[in-house]
Amino acid sequence: MSISFILEHKDGNARCGRIETSHETILTPVFMPVGTAATVKSLPHEWLEDPLDAKIILANTYHLYLRPGVEVIEEQEGLHRFMAWDRAILTDSGGYQVFSHREIRHITEDGVNFRSHLDGSRHFLSPERAMQIQWQLGSDIAMVFDECTPFPVSHCEAKQSMERSMRWAERCGKETADRDQAVFGIVQGGMFSDLREQSLEMLIDMQLEGIALGGFSVGEPRQMMYDLVNEMKGILPVEKPRYLMGVGTPLDILNCVEMGVDMFDCVLPTRNARNGTLFTWEGKVQIKNAIHKSDSRPLDSKCGCPVCRRYSRSYLRHLFVSGEILSATLLTLHNLYFYKELMGEIRRSILEKRFLEFKNGFMEHYSS
Repeated sequence: MSISFILEHKDGNARCGRIETSHETILTPVFMPVGTAATVKSLPHEWLEDPLDAKIILANTYHLYLRPGVEVIEEQEGLHRFMAWDRAILTDSGGYQVFSHREIRHITEDGVNFRSHLDGSRHFLSPERAMQIQWQLGSDIAMVFDECTPFPVSHCEAKQSMERSMRWAERCGKETADRDQAVFGIVQGGMFSDLREQSLEMLIDMQLEGIALGGFSVGEPRQMMYDLVNEMKGILPVEKPRYLMGVGTPLDILNCVEMGVDMFDCVLPTRNARNGTLFTWEGKVQIKNAIHKSDSRPLDSKCGCPVCRRYSRSYLRHLFVSGEILSATLLTLHNLYFYKELMGEIRRSILEKRFLEFKNGFMEHYSS
């Protein structure tokens, strides 16, 4: 089985559905924790399963190709067995990582020549090779190899980049045509709505299993992203899962769920936790601030995670300012638990036809 998507319910443009994979059933809308190098930083898999109940996580083709090497993972029958994870995995193709190392890469029509950020060794990644690696990794969902358009960029440059990405996407589709692995296309086109519409039309013709919106969170104003996602909501295929890549503040998620997005990922909850920024139902908390030094309250009185049930703000601040390893573990657990609960409340509100009521109440309370 590749995957199947069932649209269960709508409230306006907000959608509830389920993605069936050979490893797990994923209820949408869903936030996918990022496990770039086959690990969600600082958390054991047991905690991802319980209490976080993560049905799907991300891993990254670029990073795993460089270390430990795809041959190591393939020898252990794929990424699931290698990392002892029995639930679903989505692998990014590595296009964004190559894009972000612009000083050590060169893009051609055939693919990308680049130097490893680890040791400077030379490598070449083509669309075909990117899909072959993801097949060797054995992920449930593989992303096409694309060129992430920078911001700002001219319409002409964005058009050339988008068209190259679409040619690459077609090559990715041909490479995976006889494989039992779901492939998602990625809409590109910079911040130009006409280019994004053209990109989507070409991807629809390729009949891939899902559609992702890429090229956001690259420095553009947030409202520009909202406007573009909103313009696309009426032309995205209804029957396919919709994935907004790399976007993930609570307010971004709520706004984009309202525009029909089903899937999200972002390093924000894990990276922010390691930097001492916590998400709560009252808003963000900077745990290093001196105001928490003697505060015996839990981090979030409305949160049922193990951290909030057991530890005080005072103790969590002590761990953080002392540089204790436990700090990253506990704070990451809390942030991902908050995201899990947020996505659960969003799904329930859609099923009960009260999404806008929930969204407006959350945003008013969270922002205040």
